[in-house]
Amino acid sequence: MGRYVARRLLQMIPVFLGTTLLIFLMVNVLPGDPVAALWGDKPPDPAQVAQIRHDRGLDLPLWQQYFHYIGGLFQGDFGKTIAGGRPVLDDITLAFPVTIRLAAMAWTFELVVGITLGVIAGIRRGKIIDTGVTLFTLVVISVPIFVVGLGFQLYFGNELGWITPTVQDSESFSQLIVPALVLGLVGLAYVARLTRTSIAENKSADYMRTAVAKGLPKQRIVTRHLLRNSLIPVVTYLGTDIGTLMGGAVITEGIFNVTGIGDLLYEAIARREGTVIVGVVTVLVLVYLLASLLVDLLYAVLDPRIRYA
Repeated sequence: MGRYVARRLLQMIPVFLGTTLLIFLMVNVLPGDPVAALWGDKPPDPAQVAQIRHDRGLDLPLWQQYFHYIGGLFQGDFGKTIAGGRPVLDDITLAFPVTIRLAAMAWTFELVVGITLGVIAGIRRGKIIDTGVTLFTLVVISVPIFVVGLGFQLYFGNELGWITPTVQDSESFSQLIVPALVLGLVGLAYVARLTRTSIAENKSADYMRTAVAKGLPKQRIVTRHLLRNSLIPVVTYLGTDIGTLMGGAVITEGIFNVTGIGDLLYEAIARREGTVIVGVVTVLVLVYLLASLLVDLLYAVLDPRIRYA
């Protein structure tokens, strides 16, 4: 197990470097000058533009800028913003707790409700409840997330007053409940459908018939045998969905005015703050890589036959 973890960590290095290089190049080849944009419609001062570009290292060749950025990452330096010269890490540190709490609540919602609905539908395949779950998940997947978010905002925010105008307190669960429901709704539908399909397939397997023939209690058959062997594809989806939830928070945070990573990324794109964009994406890449490693390790817990060399 230790050798496998070490090998996976080493494999993450080229993936991390390649991903950060791609996003760095994409951000820096966009047309326009983000420094000149600081003056808005007014003509920029060439001397001040040159000074800011020099202070931020933007006058260096692109390859040199990237190596300086990577070198700073290993020292905990994500660079500075073009406007104001604030450390990017400070902005990420303020926004990240809000988004991680929002994503964690949405992920928990997917895990508990999605698996529960999938197990019930899979065990009662072909019954009314199975049809109901299938139709519900189909509708959820079909409706765009921004439509669902606006509907929740109008009803729970404007009508019931459950949502505050701006969510800034990462410690407040109550302010994040509705945004988390919207963020995790599509993932819940996919988890329910995956669980339902896997449960329905494994229900007729030989080991299930053997367990029933032995006279084992139904609850033990479902939890110890059926559910455990059916969760591998679900765990795969849930693991990769952690990064998706944090990246997809851009839309949800925009609808509910949540001041998290999504809001920070949107504002950075609007202002052409390349350093902030690369810094946020770098954090998301690290979360995604670590989540993928955790998923691989969970396979051995769910299925003892899986061994890592």
